[in-house]
Amino acid sequence: MARTKDPVVRSQLLDRAAYMLRQRQPVTLRTLVAGTGVSTMAVYTYFGGMDGLWKALRQEGFSRLAAKLAAVSMTSDPVRDLAALGAAYVSNALESPDLYRVMFDASFELEDADAADEALHCLVRGAGRAKAAGRFRDDVDPLELATQSWTIGHGLASLVATGPLPHEALAHAVPMLTALFVGAGDDPGRCHRSVKRGWGKTPAATTS
Repeated sequence: MARTKDPVVRSQLLDRAAYMLRQRQPVTLRTLVAGTGVSTMAVYTYFGGMDGLWKALRQEGFSRLAAKLAAVSMTSDPVRDLAALGAAYVSNALESPDLYRVMFDASFELEDADAADEALHCLVRGAGRAKAAGRFRDDVDPLELATQSWTIGHGLASLVATGPLPHEALAHAVPMLTALFVGAGDDPGRCHRSVKRGWGKTPAATTS
């Protein structure tokens, strides 16, 4: 009879791997289980080996991102909400920069690719809301605008969370997103106020 897997052990190993990445510790089969009270066999039992663990860890990154985006409260200002989703994306990267880096390591497949797409779907829905509210032109494609918005957020997240730029560089998102949304048809003054309110939730970001 197959042994029932304990989800707590699986979560423990994922958290341990994420912690070791954060501490810049080498993650090997033996170092991963050291001090956890579980054997190296647990890595095979729950993940099929180290490759499976990296795959699961990558998926965990997207799951945490989805939860972060889902926690963003929607308001009567859809452009503010779209900027707030971008701020949540960057905040997630700043909180777990090493896990964020693993998320985009395509050398390991995802357990659930559709679930990983939720970040983009969230932005698409946000762009769709703004379009339906008359903030963007009728000819604006929500998917295209969401992709452009994600590019801005991902670029800043990568350069600040895992790269050379200081946190103050996050403030560049305000003029960049404002220019993008104004180009999509929003009123310049109203757009800037909306983006500034939404992006103001980002840690260490000084809006301009």
